Amino acid sequence: MKKYGRTGIFLAILAAALYAINSPFSKLLLDYMPSTLMAGFLYIGAGLGMGTIAFFRKVKKTENVEGKLAKSELPYTIAMILLDIIAPICLLIGLKSTTAANASLLNNFEIVATAMIALMIFKEKVGLRLWLGILFVTLSCVLLSVEDITSLKFSVGSLFILLACICWGFENNCTRKISSKDPLQIVLLKGGFSGIGSVIIGLCLGEKITVWWSVFAVLGVGFIAYGLSIYFYVYAQRLLGAARTSAYYAVAPFIGSLLSLIVFRELPQYTYFIALGFMIVGAWLSASDKPLFKKSATSKSVDECVQRK
Repeated sequence: MKKYGRTGIFLAILAAALYAINSPFSKLLLDYMPSTLMAGFLYIGAGLGMGTIAFFRKVKKTENVEGKLAKSELPYTIAMILLDIIAPICLLIGLKSTTAANASLLNNFEIVATAMIALMIFKEKVGLRLWLGILFVTLSCVLLSVEDITSLKFSVGSLFILLACICWGFENNCTRKISSKDPLQIVLLKGGFSGIGSVIIGLCLGEKITVWWSVFAVLGVGFIAYGLSIYFYVYAQRLLGAARTSAYYAVAPFIGSLLSLIVFRELPQYTYFIALGFMIVGAWLSASDKPLFKKSATSKSVDECVQRK
């Protein structure tokens, strides 16, 4: 299983690096496209990009050894799609009223949400280091969410981002339940249904596209930050589990935060750097937690898949 662990870690970090471009570039594009429509086009970009890959895979007649989704997995699939509609909308609403650097770091609350939900609802084992990592990440998120420490006034934008992280925490665990199936199929479902759902909601709210080149820019960001990222993330979940994958995925906010500081040249308050320190410690503790591999139906499917390949 050590080989699977190393592969899972690499895929989780690769997924994180691809997702890191989301916060800074989405914040830039919010000047040209309303938030709900943008959330939809981000997922549609993921679906179109992965659909193109699926097309070439079919043309080349590449053998597909991945399993297809079954009827018994329909509840998890529907929940995954609905949560993927809500979460990006909350994130983009939050981005409107907070800095991109703050938003990137706050995305790490997804570790806390995913681990807590995995433990309490899906009964996934969580180690001591991961608990300590969760504590430090939570402290960091509290610091980043407070606009005025003296009066404890919370930023509305930050709270929306935390709500997005909670939605993604549930979504990660739902995705984990179907992660033994074809990741390409999962991304296509996310891209198609979640994207179209968000666009319909945006149009019903009266949102309009006035700058048409922004559509193509958002589709491109969606393909990279959502499509490719989700594709590799699903493979990582298959090997590491929901809680541990989200822990390694914690590198994404640091990359995104750095990109935000470069792109916007915005100097954060001193609390940002304190929170950054807490976040680094929390991410390191989470990522260094000892894997608790358990031979299950999912891990057996991984063995079979590796042997076939």
